[in-house]
Amino acid sequence: VQLQASGGGLVRPGGSLRLSCAASESIFSINVVSWYRQAPGKQRDLVATATSGGGTYYADYVKGRFAISRDNAKNTMYLQMNSLKPEDTGVYYCYASLRRTWSSRKQDYWGQGTQVTVSS
Repeated sequence: VQLQASGGGLVRPGGSLRLSCAASESIFSINVVSWYRQAPGKQRDLVATATSGGGTYYADYVKGRFAISRDNAKNTMYLQMNSLKPEDTGVYYCYASLRRTWSSRKQDYWGQGTQVTVSS
């Protein structure tokens, strides 16, 4: 399985972007999906998580501005980012914990990352 992230780009402060992350094949079950951010020179940090049970978690610095969602039928996850700030700049990576088939064990997968730059 490959996760393909897209939707990044250059946006002005206060603007919005919607990131997408699609799996390359049909998935039996997806447990957890997350988005991480890695700013230049910094470690990769968790931004948001959505569980199969419908629970969500957000880092404090994105609460109220970002929203994570998932479309299991399309094997795709999203990150809606509003009111973007320059400090949101970084490479955004998608992550999924999933089982490819009914007989597969749960495994972790990462997308390749998509660059988000917030600048005037």
